[in-house]
Amino acid sequence: MKKGTYNRFWRWHFFGALFMAPLLITLTLSGIGYLFYNNVENVAYKDLFFGNSEETQQLTIDEGISHVKDTYTGFDVAKIMIMDEPYNTRLTMESDSGEEKYVFLDEHNEIVGSQNSKYTYANIMRNIHSSLFVGGTVVNYLVELAACWAIFLLFSGLYMTFKSRALKKSKKETPRLKFKRIHALIGTIITIPMIILIFTGLPWSAFMGNFIYTASQEHPSIGTPLLQQQPPTSDMSEIPWATRKEKAPESDKPDPHANHAGHGNMPGMDMGNTGIPVEKLMLKAKDSGISKPYSIVYPFSEDGVFTVSKGSNTGVTGLDVSPTEEMTSYFDQYSGDPISKVGYSDYGILAKWFTWGIPLHEGHLFGWPNKIINLVVCLAFLSLIFYGFKMWLSRKRNGNLSAPPKTTSGISIGFIVLMIVLGIIMPLFGISLLIVLAVEGILYLVNKGKNPSTEN
Repeated sequence: MKKGTYNRFWRWHFFGALFMAPLLITLTLSGIGYLFYNNVENVAYKDLFFGNSEETQQLTIDEGISHVKDTYTGFDVAKIMIMDEPYNTRLTMESDSGEEKYVFLDEHNEIVGSQNSKYTYANIMRNIHSSLFVGGTVVNYLVELAACWAIFLLFSGLYMTFKSRALKKSKKETPRLKFKRIHALIGTIITIPMIILIFTGLPWSAFMGNFIYTASQEHPSIGTPLLQQQPPTSDMSEIPWATRKEKAPESDKPDPHANHAGHGNMPGMDMGNTGIPVEKLMLKAKDSGISKPYSIVYPFSEDGVFTVSKGSNTGVTGLDVSPTEEMTSYFDQYSGDPISKVGYSDYGILAKWFTWGIPLHEGHLFGWPNKIINLVVCLAFLSLIFYGFKMWLSRKRNGNLSAPPKTTSGISIGFIVLMIVLGIIMPLFGISLLIVLAVEGILYLVNKGKNPSTEN
């Protein structure tokens, strides 16, 4: 029974690694790239982030926004990032066709320049890491599946390491035994750090992300109070993870005959309504105790609200704050009066966990030490994959896959319990596990008549 359990772990570990390694390598390399996106972008986009326009006339931010709209026809302002010194203000512009660009305003609110949001370094790295730069439900599920199988590979590898005493150095060590020992040693050291990294990245996942948010909705005491949430998407990345898809309150529609102090149409909006200028909204935010940096998301309808937020995982260089500073406030788009506010202290334990976990995953929770630790773990994981393949190639025979032996012996209780637990924690892994079991069962039935007495 024990040999059968070991062989079953070995066989699933082998095929899991063989099929998932290309994806895991891609995710790890893109993750390393994303670790340093702030540092790369501060250099690559220095002129846009910190530079000045040749124009020196001092404009109000509303005048600057109007100028941007006149310059980039066909685009409307959707979001504003009010940065702290020395960063320039950044506007997110969107067209009816879905194209998005960033426009930067200097200290005079004059236009410094623009860039296509799709091809910024941070967004390229993030899109490769989360969806292989292809996107779509199938690809998102595939990326999540690779992460789930990585968890199984780490657990199964740990089991086999201690079961086979792979860490013990042999007196007559062959190349295969040497690669096996190095592979086992690295895996033992990084299992816990890698599991932490993987689980703190799962809030972005398509399948498990739904699972997490469902738990948050059904149990607000552990999630985020008063929120009706869905899995986060990149179009709201400037808003904190815990409130990214909150069902926002509504503004009071104004009296159509009132002139509302002659404010005129709001910059960035083509809804034909009269709303508060951004400059006045910023004063309202300051009165509410909101300091830079923060983002402003425009209302999407006539009864929508301004969303003003500070987030710890925005993916925007210069915009992140400490998890405890996170907050999301809603302001009436006509009067500018604050309507409601959700802060870190209002989060349940689940939301607080991911509010700390996501910046830990991204490598900016506690500065450079966080980046270095994540980098070392990622490089170790790549080494783990490398020595795993070296170990396989050292035993592989020409023209043969040299897969671990099949086993027809019974399945141990421990094996069943582990698979059930992993399947519950990671539903997508559980579904893939059922598929694997079905394939194994079919192959067993097909080969049963050919080798009825085969037993490993």
